[in-house]
Amino acid sequence: MRKTVAVSNSPRTGNQTRQRTGLAVAGLSLGTSLNPLNSSMIAVALVVLREDFRLDVATVTWVITAFYITSAAGQPLMGRLADRFGPRKLFMLGMALVAVSCALAPFSPNFVFVCVARALMALGTATAYPSAVVMVGTLARMADTTSTRPLGRIQMANTSGAAVGPVVGGLLVSLVGWQALFLINVPLALAALLIVRKAAPPDERREQGKIATLLRDSDIPGILAFTGGMVLLLMGLLNALPGFRWWLLGGAMLLAVLFAWRELRFDRPFLDLRLLGRNRPLLLVYLGFTVFSGVYYFAFFGLPQLLQEAAGYNPGVVGVLMLPLAAMSVVVTPLAVRAIDRFGVRRVLIAGVVLLTVAAAALWLLTASFAILLVLVLTALMGVPYGSVSIASNQGLYLSAAPEDRGVAAGIFQTCRYVGAISATVMIGIFYGTGVTQENWGRMVLVMLVLCVVTFVVSLLWRERKAA
Repeated sequence: MRKTVAVSNSPRTGNQTRQRTGLAVAGLSLGTSLNPLNSSMIAVALVVLREDFRLDVATVTWVITAFYITSAAGQPLMGRLADRFGPRKLFMLGMALVAVSCALAPFSPNFVFVCVARALMALGTATAYPSAVVMVGTLARMADTTSTRPLGRIQMANTSGAAVGPVVGGLLVSLVGWQALFLINVPLALAALLIVRKAAPPDERREQGKIATLLRDSDIPGILAFTGGMVLLLMGLLNALPGFRWWLLGGAMLLAVLFAWRELRFDRPFLDLRLLGRNRPLLLVYLGFTVFSGVYYFAFFGLPQLLQEAAGYNPGVVGVLMLPLAAMSVVVTPLAVRAIDRFGVRRVLIAGVVLLTVAAAALWLLTASFAILLVLVLTALMGVPYGSVSIASNQGLYLSAAPEDRGVAAGIFQTCRYVGAISATVMIGIFYGTGVTQENWGRMVLVMLVLCVVTFVVSLLWRERKAA
């Protein structure tokens, strides 16, 4: 409260405070961009890794699988730690882990160590988004602005990281080698760490006490059940161990039951299922964002395969054709932020889902033509709802979650993204199993439209709630 008074009484102090909070948001955005950046740019290094370590196709994909699984399972845990012990500390610890693991990764003696380094990098980057969401309220108050502004910048960092990943990765691998994909993270992570350390406000008083007491109150069995269940689920969906998919999914269901039993009995659960069950807006945000992510990644992963195999475009041309999708989403995000401030989250969310439906329906035109101009228009059109729905969902999460639980809520939100993406890849494998053709693409568009309808219904049911 004293900080707010200082800002209002002194214009100079107010400007300095806004500059400092802007710098803090920049540091948080940089750290947040590392997860999508590294999840996308590794794709261009698979061939080189196969050659260097003499691997087959199935084995080399573990460098992606390890990152995805660790990110999806680790985000809620990192969010809970941010809630309990402070987002600033956790963010800096995560960036330090990224810097150390990426500095050592190029010296890996075998492929197993590369995968371990990727998992550690994923764990470090998983601290960024939940920590940023926890800090958003404080930063917005200090800068005397709405929470949509910093959330919008963080969302733009996420989108930009995913967009430039393949381009940056291609340049680094061609000029230096796969090792550069790790080394580039060292200065970026250190820069994010130092910026946040200098500009972000100190953590408010969080839990303290003896280590034994903190561990006792940390619901370790609940955390292990959640993490184990999520790992088994994602491994089953990804078919990471061919021949064991149903065993993995069955194990995930068993751990999910044990997790629910534990959380309902423990006094201080890792995830309060009773409160979550009563928080209908938050559940709707999760459901809507999961289904929306499925639609988006249907296009993001399915369209390049169609353009390469059915249209005959080379990978370089396909990369250029896909750029408008990410570029348009970056352009749209600040416009969506202004629209949210003026019209509210729900209206922007519904409008974004309507645009998503229109864009998905327009993709059916590819069953008739692969003209370059048409593809560019369609990918740009798909980027508009991605930018608007993403920021509206982010703000919906912020408004729906209790302030003391925003870290773990943000972590689960990111897990929903991964579940949607992985589900899309599984369905794409089913549709493209008989060959990548325009006919199969038409069937995929129909599925996307069904998912759009589900997302639209969920967005209609969601209602705004004033932030605490």
